[in-house]
Amino acid sequence: MANRTDPEAKNIRGMDPQNLVDDIVRSNIYQSTYWKRYCFGLSAASLVDRATELDHVGGTIGGGSKATPFLCLAMKLLQIQPEKEIVVEYINNNDFKYVRVLGAFYLRLTGTDVDIYHYLEPLRNDFRKLRRVLSDGQFGLIHVDEFIEELLTKDYSCDVALPRIRKRWNLEQIGLLELRISVLDEDYEEKEREEEEREAGKIEYEVEDEEKDYGGSYRDRDYERRRSDRRDSREVDSYRFREQKGRDWRDRECERRDRDDHGGWWRRRSRRSRSRSRDGKGGENSKRCDRRTSPRRCGDDEDGYIREKPKKKKEKKDDGTDHPDPEISEANRLRASLGLKPLKL
Repeated sequence: MANRTDPEAKNIRGMDPQNLVDDIVRSNIYQSTYWKRYCFGLSAASLVDRATELDHVGGTIGGGSKATPFLCLAMKLLQIQPEKEIVVEYINNNDFKYVRVLGAFYLRLTGTDVDIYHYLEPLRNDFRKLRRVLSDGQFGLIHVDEFIEELLTKDYSCDVALPRIRKRWNLEQIGLLELRISVLDEDYEEKEREEEEREAGKIEYEVEDEEKDYGGSYRDRDYERRRSDRRDSREVDSYRFREQKGRDWRDRECERRDRDDHGGWWRRRSRRSRSRSRDGKGGENSKRCDRRTSPRRCGDDEDGYIREKPKKKKEKKDDGTDHPDPEISEANRLRASLGLKPLKL
């Protein structure tokens, strides 16, 4: 008895209102715990209290196709069939968004084509968020305008087949609906009004002023060009300064290392040494030491000159031990140890 439609309810599209929901989905609703516990004995007034407790929308969940509270309350509305004014109050409720979408869902199932477009299209301007449970039990996020767009354009919503409705342009041609007025039309009209005023000369823009004063704009462009050139030149100068600074630092570092390792070559020549160098009294083997001169081969004198050390000539041994033939050199070493004269071959 609890699952029967109200006897005073009228048929919708030639059938019982509850038959708008598929048999399988309807049986799942009747078997759900929420339907048995909270939907028994509800009226159009008491159903609002249950609708304000909703926190998500959706159809059936999981492998057992468990019905959601949103779908159970929509089924209860089909069963009791409230008056049209009550459903309109559901839709116009701005405080509870789930009550609004519940009334929109019920009106989409039972309302006429003209009522559906008339009452649901204004809800496209509602951008509040809604929680939607998916078939696998996961929750997703949608908006009120997206849910309304689904009701107007899709064939299924919340696992319920939506009745077919005529296109809006068809109803406009018949004269049942007026042309749709978008909230963006005011912005377009304001933009067109500004363009008309600009063409009439009532609004002056900075671009027009620059076009009138061509010389001033040319001077401004030339100033900007020269300014950019000066900025580029400063950047180049700063780069060159950093490069020169780096080279000077490397030179000083090389001098410090050479001074700590070897010493002697960094001394500057005195005036006396310079005069001697001009007169040519520094000697044939004297020369000025620089970085390319190895300090191992140089030594400094009193005048600041560095003389190369004379190379020691290898003394040729007379004992015959340095003979190119290894056998003869070995024999000569043996004869030298015995005190005999070396072999000369």
